[in-house]
Amino acid sequence: MPVELPLDRLQELWPKKFRGGRIGALLHPASVSTKLEHASRILERYNGDLFRLAVFFGPQHGFVSQTQDNMVEWKSYEHPRLRIPVYSLYGEHREPTAEMLQGIDILLIDLQDIGARYYTFIWTLYLCMRACEKAGVAVVVLDRPNPITGVITEGPILNPDYKSFVGLHPIQVRHGKTIGELAQQFRGEAFPDCQLSVLPMKNWGREMWFDQTGLSWVMPSPNMPSLDTATVYPGMCLLEGTNISEGRGTTRPFEIFGAPFIDAEAFCRHLNDLQLSGTFFRETYFQPTFHKFAGELCGGAQLHIVDREKLRPCLTGIEIIKCIRKNYPAQFQWKQPPYEYEWKKLPIEILIGGPIESAFAD
Repeated sequence: MPVELPLDRLQELWPKKFRGGRIGALLHPASVSTKLEHASRILERYNGDLFRLAVFFGPQHGFVSQTQDNMVEWKSYEHPRLRIPVYSLYGEHREPTAEMLQGIDILLIDLQDIGARYYTFIWTLYLCMRACEKAGVAVVVLDRPNPITGVITEGPILNPDYKSFVGLHPIQVRHGKTIGELAQQFRGEAFPDCQLSVLPMKNWGREMWFDQTGLSWVMPSPNMPSLDTATVYPGMCLLEGTNISEGRGTTRPFEIFGAPFIDAEAFCRHLNDLQLSGTFFRETYFQPTFHKFAGELCGGAQLHIVDREKLRPCLTGIEIIKCIRKNYPAQFQWKQPPYEYEWKKLPIEILIGGPIESAFAD
């Protein structure tokens, strides 16, 4: 049976104690119903009945994905149809201010996560819960599937000394939880006084991949075009901590990767010799339209998933970087700060969630 989202059953699931309350809503483009209707329109339909809609919030990349590249801030504005504020939580503020929350009783959060600690939407959730706990505002999270299953976990648990906006609480890289389950964990371990309600899905099973849910894939961010992208992302995002292109500026980010100095044929031979489970590396050439090496011809590989159940993306990403360092020691470089509002530690360290030696001991 297809998965039903709480957004599809909002009238049935909305807590009686919150009926008539003033709400804010944290949304992004993938905040859609099973019929692909955006949450903003559904909330508008129930406005004045279930609740009174007062304000919107948006995470990284914007309320409507108006910022294509990575780590680009955006500014708050007025919603053109509803004439209510749309507050940016990826700009001057990443946590709602007391002024933003003033006058609302409930913050509704409906974000599609992709199952990896680096993906910042869960940390926007975390900061919203912190702000709402302080302000006495209730939080209602609409649960959504973990697209890369709720069964497989991988990668190190975040070292608290390496907190950043790609990791604010100790969880694994591939955490195996839904956004509602993460909200419950954050409440239990960090925000005990947060008035949290999680509205459940129907028919979701932990072993499900997103393409088994009956739901349509909507890009939760501009560089997350497909389920395959999300599947490799927990490891391939580590390339953001290097001078190697992770494929931003191509049509297959995180699946395509490389650099102008890489010999694609030899590189793929080395990678395939590693016999990393669930993978095949095919030589490829590409010219990113933006980001690293924009307009330059890069040699590299496309990571093809041949068995997603056996694929271990975190291990794969680490082994890819080790292979590049071994074969191109003079050209390879670690990216230097700043990265995601961290100005001291290396980007690779805040991505792996610990000292560089923990994954790349020489």
